[in-house]
Amino acid sequence: MATPGNASPKGEPTPSSTAVPTSLPQKRVLDDDHSPAVSSPLNPEVKPLQKVQIQAPEDGQSAMSREKRTKKDTLKKRESKGAGGGGGPDSARATPDPKQQQQANDTAPRELAPMRYKLAPPKPTDFEPARGPVFTGHHEVQDTEGRTVEFFETSEHVYNKKNFQYTHCIADPTFPSMFYYRNTEPEPYGAHMGFEDAAAHMFFDKAGSHVTTNKGFRMSRANVAVREGRWYWECKITKGILKNPGEGDPVSHGHVRVGWARREASLDAPVGFDAYSYGIRDVGGQKMHMSRPKEFFPPGEDLKEGDVVGLEIQLPSENLHRKVVKGEYNPAVDLIIEEEAAAGNHVHKIPDEAPNIIRDRIPIRFKQHIYFEKIDYQKSKELDDLMNPSPMGSAGPNGSSEPPNPNHPLPPLRTLPNSHIKVYKNGVLMGTPWENLLAFLPPASKLLQQPGGRECLDDGSLGYYPAVSVFRGGAAEVNFGPKFWYPPPGFEGVVDQDDTLMKDADAADTDSGQQKEESNNNKIRAVSERYDEQIVEDTVYDIIDEVGFWMQDGCKVLDRNSLFVVSGKDGEKLVLAGGIGANGEAGLAPGAAREEIKELVQDD
Repeated sequence: MATPGNASPKGEPTPSSTAVPTSLPQKRVLDDDHSPAVSSPLNPEVKPLQKVQIQAPEDGQSAMSREKRTKKDTLKKRESKGAGGGGGPDSARATPDPKQQQQANDTAPRELAPMRYKLAPPKPTDFEPARGPVFTGHHEVQDTEGRTVEFFETSEHVYNKKNFQYTHCIADPTFPSMFYYRNTEPEPYGAHMGFEDAAAHMFFDKAGSHVTTNKGFRMSRANVAVREGRWYWECKITKGILKNPGEGDPVSHGHVRVGWARREASLDAPVGFDAYSYGIRDVGGQKMHMSRPKEFFPPGEDLKEGDVVGLEIQLPSENLHRKVVKGEYNPAVDLIIEEEAAAGNHVHKIPDEAPNIIRDRIPIRFKQHIYFEKIDYQKSKELDDLMNPSPMGSAGPNGSSEPPNPNHPLPPLRTLPNSHIKVYKNGVLMGTPWENLLAFLPPASKLLQQPGGRECLDDGSLGYYPAVSVFRGGAAEVNFGPKFWYPPPGFEGVVDQDDTLMKDADAADTDSGQQKEESNNNKIRAVSERYDEQIVEDTVYDIIDEVGFWMQDGCKVLDRNSLFVVSGKDGEKLVLAGGIGANGEAGLAPGAAREEIKELVQDD
């Protein structure tokens, strides 16, 4: 944060200049430590400056009668000498290029830590397990197999909107340095369509696997995101275009679109509406991206009720992804290493770099629920211009007229090599509608700018999410595996015996360790597996944050001089900081003055 300068107070009188000094002040000796610490393109050979001794004028000599100075080279000449590597004092004093200096500052490694908030101790109810939404029955539908699907209206939960994202949290006595709050998950456990990460006026079943609406296009994202590797999921059209409409029957019972969407994708629009999502339309099987429908399925090949759409995505490793967004991608080297690593060849394998996850979040209360509130990612001007090109800026000097590619001058317009989405219909591969998907790691994605906030952070929620859009009665059922209706070729998970010979992934095999790793590097996986990985990642990140805050406090837990005890699960006693007041709520520790968790008010 910028600090105010030492500016003079407004209205201060200007010092009088009538007094003339009798002699000029002496110039101090230039020390060696004033030479640059590191070399730069304009300063290739750092050499200590020679000490220059300035003698005082002799007695009786006028202060203004000095020796004639030696004419020095101009700034341009000194810079050209410095850039040319000529060395010498002039080259050492060459003025650095401001653009290069700014780039160096932007790419310099910085020690980042999550924001920390001082809050009042938690209430005893904050230690209770997280609860899902309240389900109120709305209507029932019959699917193509004659099953009755009951849809519910969800309430008493918060929606991801107004540029904020919410995840469930719980108070835990083993996390005192984080003021007891950590991530948690409510029922139904497992991969499902997100109740919080959906537009309003959408209806779900209690398992989160069926979705519909009676309004215009609404979208819901799943509660899992994929960031690297190959992943697959399915979606069955429950209500949509009729397969064999009878006389007097409507053409459709609604519409459905399915695909993959990033965090920035709008929930009040169909998947494929903007540059942040890729979708398949049920009418004609057209592919949708940036609201531009293009032919993909063969003519007359619609997606109708009972059809199953399979969606496979392939993303490069996060190591290669980070090189792309940082502008360090070299296809002549990095692409070969990536392909060799995927094939199990570790000769040129570069050690994996762990992602730097920074989560700026604060616990909030909403209708007896506890959530972590985080700033969500914002749409970028570059991708908005890509969707709706401006005649004024289409040929600007910033490279916006250049199509997206891995080495684009603008990070949001950089694409991921070897990335694609494949689409299947009822187990038949229909093709690959999209290749070279847009990158999503920072700085390709940025958090919404807030006063004092930070925008180029990866909070772990970035990636491509399975997404379903429904329109006026359209309904769909998702299947994230591991038992698929139509498993894709090469899938090694557990599938239905009626469709394919069962193969247990946990069965013992005689492959060597390297062969197993090779299979895991390039095999296709069910999105349900990603849910388990996310739980592990959240646990690890919570522990890292707790240890980091504990070290900031001098490796000790603060504010534990007043304790109270509440009953935990199975009669377990939980010892907490603070005190219990007469009303049964947690009180502050002696001398503590912290803010209570805010109550969130959000319109349904």
